Amino acid sequence: MPYRLTKTRVERDQALREHILDCALEQVTEGGFTALTMSALAKAAGIATGSLYRHFPGKGALAAEVFVRATRVEIDTLKAQFFSKGNAAQRLRLGLAQFVGRAWQSRQLAHALIAEPLDPEVDHERLRYRAAYADLFAKLIQQGNEDGSFEVSNIPVTAACLVGAIAESLIGPLSPQARALRASGLPSESLENYTRALSRFCLRALGAKETTP
Repeated sequence: MPYRLTKTRVERDQALREHILDCALEQVTEGGFTALTMSALAKAAGIATGSLYRHFPGKGALAAEVFVRATRVEIDTLKAQFFSKGNAAQRLRLGLAQFVGRAWQSRQLAHALIAEPLDPEVDHERLRYRAAYADLFAKLIQQGNEDGSFEVSNIPVTAACLVGAIAESLIGPLSPQARALRASGLPSESLENYTRALSRFCLRALGAKETTP
């Protein structure tokens, strides 16, 4: 008779898998994906290293799931702000402020998600979620065209350009060098100045008639 997993065993395995992912995300938040190793993760999760491979075929697959878990939170948070109350320009400005503020609060994780060299499995997810971000921007831009906030003729290209520009502009402020500069107490880019410049750039790129709060 073939072995059949019981409901209790399935639930226990799922709970352990979630625990492993929680521990992995904590490691990436503290040290980036380079800090994520199977041996260190097993120790943090309180299990044998071999047990990790029952749930994940390798580090690449594990890192990809961590990436998806963290990025999905950012996508959902931005989506909620983009499609709340107000005209499209107001929602864009508030969404950018929220997105950048969250990145500033967790610079190591944000840099890892945006720019850290990663395994091919994670790069695949990064490209997929870049497209998801672009889709959010495209929908907001379309609403902005309709409510008179924006004047954009090619929405897909413009949305993709905004996502790329935002990601590229964040690399410097979130980089290890910038974090070290901030930790040393020396002057560094402030959240307020960065957010103001980014909002102005994005609104002008969309042909917004009102670019100041």
